[in-house]
Amino acid sequence: MGDIVGIDGLSDAEIRAEIDKGAKFVYFEYAVSVPIMSFKRPTDVHFIRAGEGTFGKAIGPSLITLLFGWWGIPWGPIYSFRALFTNLTGGKDVTNDMYP
Repeated sequence: MGDIVGIDGLSDAEIRAEIDKGAKFVYFEYAVSVPIMSFKRPTDVHFIRAGEGTFGKAIGPSLITLLFGWWGIPWGPIYSFRALFTNLTGGKDVTNDMYP
């Protein structure tokens, strides 16, 4: 995981205040396959403010998975299903790892 998307210009106090209101840090996943190899990778971490949806941020990794994730046997379909499930359920919440 690399950068944190969505915190530009926010101080630590502002981030903590947003978290107290229900904001969270999440990442999404995508799967890519070639006939005999499959990979599942996380995106950058995204800062999701309270009340903000994740669908718009999850659509890119989900489309990559739908187009390129299924082709590797046997892990392509398995990784693809897991990545799509993670993305469609709001991403993997890593707030406690980022701000314990």
